[in-house]
Amino acid sequence: MKFGMMYEIQIPEPHYPGIEKDRYDQILAQVELGDQVGFDYFWTVEHHFLKEFSYCSAPEVLYGAISQITKRIRIGHAVALLPGQYNHPVRVAEHAAVLDILSNGRVDLGTGRSTTLIEMDGFEVNPEETRAQWEEAIRMIPKMWTEETFSHEGHFYNVPPRSVIPKPVQSPHPPLWVACSQPESFRSAGEMGLGVLCFNLSGHEQLKERVAIYREAVKHANPVGSFVNDQVAAMCIIHCGEDDEETRSIGAPEGAWFVQMAEKLYAPWQGRKVPDSYKFAVDAVQEERVNITADDLLESGAFAMGNPDTVIDVLKNYQEAGVDQVLCFLQPGNLAHTRIMDSIKLMGRHVIPYFK
Repeated sequence: MKFGMMYEIQIPEPHYPGIEKDRYDQILAQVELGDQVGFDYFWTVEHHFLKEFSYCSAPEVLYGAISQITKRIRIGHAVALLPGQYNHPVRVAEHAAVLDILSNGRVDLGTGRSTTLIEMDGFEVNPEETRAQWEEAIRMIPKMWTEETFSHEGHFYNVPPRSVIPKPVQSPHPPLWVACSQPESFRSAGEMGLGVLCFNLSGHEQLKERVAIYREAVKHANPVGSFVNDQVAAMCIIHCGEDDEETRSIGAPEGAWFVQMAEKLYAPWQGRKVPDSYKFAVDAVQEERVNITADDLLESGAFAMGNPDTVIDVLKNYQEAGVDQVLCFLQPGNLAHTRIMDSIKLMGRHVIPYFK
């Protein structure tokens, strides 16, 4: 099983002058350490306008910096938002190709369609169109990387014959992933030959069921790219320390803050028409996860917090569910940089080697 470092780049209140720079400096130090101790991937989100929750609005810029201070860790978008108001697909292909050159072929491109009205309204994105926009764009991008002259006529995009340059280092192109939250999206990802990036907030049995849906669908994949990326990566909020009880008592409230803030982002949907493609996620937040506590999340396995043996025991369930990579969410809330660095070291010394 592989291990990824997963970040939203969170900065809860209270703030002080220079805190944003400090946080980015801390992230760079953390990923440099993660590269040294054996993490396989570094991933971040793309979010906009989500104060406190995520300050990762230009991930491709961060990835360029990371490519120059690391040697082996892969660098992944989780995810690039594909409605064109956020990112035109030509620009996504160009950014990823340049990053692949700078990193010497270490890029993975995860994509998605956006979930919060704060972001969609801010960019004038129509929620009714995001799935169709995403699907058109994801079918365009790998062709831009592999065709000398690319052209496209579609519903949302029209590109006359053009050379989309430069081309990526990886041949035929970087692996492609998609964010999934509902059973149908797991099935669709498999059918399109895309790797899965997902949360695990509802327990291992549900995760196991969705991995099974994906594995069955991927058997009959008609990939949008040149190959099938048959992988599932699932997120777990992790804090590893020497003392079991102390680590949980410090990490669990910060992890709970992250989950509660994430679910508040769905509040603007109240009173608005929810498109069919968003109903599953909105209903899950508004009905299934009401008043969820840190203890609930520790019990379900959404959190892995404690000493290395405790973390290993939780992650065994991910392996048993068929997960190929754990997306280790290492920086929830206001967890101190020094504690995160210690957690990364313990993960590299004890947890990662156990699963290799």
